[in-house]
Amino acid sequence: MHCPSCGQQQVSNETKFCSRCGFPLGIVSDVLAHGGYLPQLAELSKKKKSFLTRRNGLAFSLIWCLFFLLIMAPLWGILDIDKLAGASAIIGIFGGLILLVSSAIFLKKDVVRFDLYPQMPPPQQQYGLHGASQSALPPQQSVPASFYAQPQAGRWRETNDLEPSSVTESTTRLLNEQEGQK
Repeated sequence: MHCPSCGQQQVSNETKFCSRCGFPLGIVSDVLAHGGYLPQLAELSKKKKSFLTRRNGLAFSLIWCLFFLLIMAPLWGILDIDKLAGASAIIGIFGGLILLVSSAIFLKKDVVRFDLYPQMPPPQQQYGLHGASQSALPPQQSVPASFYAQPQAGRWRETNDLEPSSVTESTTRLLNEQEGQK
């Protein structure tokens, strides 16, 4: 058995923790022993699904509203019973709202259950942990020292060029030039 976290091969399948990274391997050995599935999860998937869920309640409130507004109200209007047409419209709107709010508050969310361990391939094939064709690091690259050249002479700046100049130097020069012209 190999550790799913670091890929270290373990001495036996009864090992509780990985010898390299300390990952708990108790459940991993149970999954391997039962062919990729835990028997405790079988009980969860066998539970009977409830019909009274929030999603079904919201869908029923929408159907209720549409039935009374789009089918019953026009039907009573065609039969020339105006009081029943108005009543069915009111029942459709307010009954739908009451059903919507009550199902959103009182009904439970339906839990989506997934098969947690659908016939998974062994970890070596799935993650490529021990394959010689796939390595975790790119191939080694080296750059010879001769590739780096010595800086050429005359390209360095003198430190005098780096000193900040005075802000007033150019303005004083301009004032001196203007006084000389007068």
